[in-house]
Amino acid sequence: MTLRIDISGLPPERLRFAASPLAELTAMLHVLAEPGHHPQYADWAGGVWAGLPPELAERLREAEFLWRSSQADFLIPARPRPTLAEELDDVDRIDDETYATAALVTTCGTDRELAASSPLTDAAARERALDLARARGGRQEAFAERLLADPAVVRARVRRTLEQCAEAFFDAAWADVAVRLAGDLRLKNDLLKRQGAGAALASVSGAVSLAPDGDCIVVDKLQDKATAAHGAGVTFIPSVFNRPHLVVVHAPGWQPVVQYPVAEPGPPEPVPLETVTLRLEALAHPVRLRLLRSLARGPHTTGELAHVWELSPPEVSRHLAVLRRAGLLTARRHGRYIRYTLNLTDLTALGTDLLAAVLR
Repeated sequence: MTLRIDISGLPPERLRFAASPLAELTAMLHVLAEPGHHPQYADWAGGVWAGLPPELAERLREAEFLWRSSQADFLIPARPRPTLAEELDDVDRIDDETYATAALVTTCGTDRELAASSPLTDAAARERALDLARARGGRQEAFAERLLADPAVVRARVRRTLEQCAEAFFDAAWADVAVRLAGDLRLKNDLLKRQGAGAALASVSGAVSLAPDGDCIVVDKLQDKATAAHGAGVTFIPSVFNRPHLVVVHAPGWQPVVQYPVAEPGPPEPVPLETVTLRLEALAHPVRLRLLRSLARGPHTTGELAHVWELSPPEVSRHLAVLRRAGLLTARRHGRYIRYTLNLTDLTALGTDLLAAVLR
């Protein structure tokens, strides 16, 4: 499953790497709303919550649907500015219909059908949005009702909440984060200039690549979607706080934006979703699980496995081939025989790789 961004005919300079204060603040707000996704920032999140004024803490809970499960598209700007204030000014320039639709898609779920018509002017779209909000709880319903009743008041309140976050914790954190982002941007822009889009995209994440024909950016996500860059291009925004997520703005009418985690020393990149899927499918067969039980005790040949489990050698060979394609076995020749060894590291990491693919 992939998300594909059509860039056919797009000049190289329309692939842009830039830092965004608003996108990083949104990543921080997501950490505060979902600390379980980001155990490396548990202490930071706890400290922020402990130091927040009660009124601001309540405001964050009131609007957390804009950044908790997914981020509202207007919070990941396609044209990053040097300051948070400038980016918030850009958000203020979005018309009420576009703002409300984006907010309600995020608030009420991932139903992009909301974008077909404005819930501010279309009664059916309005009722659909409220139904989805009610299904997700009282806070979501209250937020949706306020937004639909008076979008200007809600927009001003959300902006003031983000400004208060800057005063309370963002400005101090941004001073350190900006240095890391600047280093990453130097690397990405140098790769783009010297080696081209393919190298630059490969450095973003193992989940991002350029299609062989160069006309499409492929993002390894747990969905099948497609969008087009047209003349506006694609913006790539590095983030320190959004790890392990790879956020992509891809809704119709919005310029594609990819917010990616800055590389840091630590575990290797998660394996691609395709590999995770292959491994899960390989493990779904009871015969292959029996073979793994023997291989977990040590290397075996096809004949040995066939004897242990009373199977024919051709049948064992077919199952071993599936496990090898999934990367769970290594085959080594010893004289006349081929012995198969279980890749314990990859098998052990499967749970972590699956979680990373889902969260990505």
